[in-house]
Amino acid sequence: MSADLAGLWAVVVNWNGGRANQECLAALVAAGVEPARIVFVDNGSVDGSLAAVRAAFPGLVFVEHDRNRGFGEGANAGARVALAGGAELVFFVNNDLVVPPATPAALAAELATAPEVGVVGPRLLYPGEPARVWCAGGRLDWRQNLSTLLGHGRPDGDEWRARREVDYVAGAALLARRAVLEEVGLFEADYFAYMEDVELCLRVRQAGWKVVVLGAVAAVHEASSATGGGYNARRKYMQGVNSVHFLRRYGGPRAWLRFAFFDVLSLPPLLLAGAVRGRARAVLAKGLGIWHGLRGRRVTAERLAPGASRLW
Repeated sequence: MSADLAGLWAVVVNWNGGRANQECLAALVAAGVEPARIVFVDNGSVDGSLAAVRAAFPGLVFVEHDRNRGFGEGANAGARVALAGGAELVFFVNNDLVVPPATPAALAAELATAPEVGVVGPRLLYPGEPARVWCAGGRLDWRQNLSTLLGHGRPDGDEWRARREVDYVAGAALLARRAVLEEVGLFEADYFAYMEDVELCLRVRQAGWKVVVLGAVAAVHEASSATGGGYNARRKYMQGVNSVHFLRRYGGPRAWLRFAFFDVLSLPPLLLAGAVRGRARAVLAKGLGIWHGLRGRRVTAERLAPGASRLW
């Protein structure tokens, strides 16, 4: 094991992740992360993926939930185990992510040489060729969905391979110091999925730490596979609900006005465009999520179950 990885533990959350788990875990092990320092959290999967991982990687640390508790609480459960085991660095990794061999050590080395940095992540790429950027960190701009993924959908290139300070790094590949997690806490589990990484990094920056994307290293991300991928109704519903709750905690009058303009008033034209492009259900789901958020509802597994809404 590389000296850079001596204090690093990885946390992988699974909910019906199928074969993707195998690729994710094999890549972490190939990168030098010891199986005994990988916490695999299963959120009540029913697709046989937990049994498959147990058979292929018996040396992992397993946490089993009896139901889907969402990414935030799943990741928190894994982080608590890692911290109790002595982790100095906690690497949150989506189970649909594949890390090249050099990536974990490079991220750990960044924190070792930059004591002012509390959270670091790589640039994330879509699978396939030619390489396209999923994100090189994010910016909290209070526009649509409140934030923007930097480089999203752009061709990969030198612009995205730089080291840069950002507002947040995606929770799909987020390395945090123990000291940071002890100071600011873990993910806000009430988000269930989406916005919890933005919120955690905001708290990190408010506490005086820097958040950095190390663009020289990358990981491949099959984005949103756990929620069906792409522009789908469940994902847009969660973004609608969680945007409202994030605004209630952090947004001032100007932020609410921007949200009304970019997220609420944009729904009718998006619905018209969505009807042509087969996205009408997703647009309606976004509106439903905003409405539920304004009424104080939170995202739960029950609300996301097939048939829980006419939209999914």
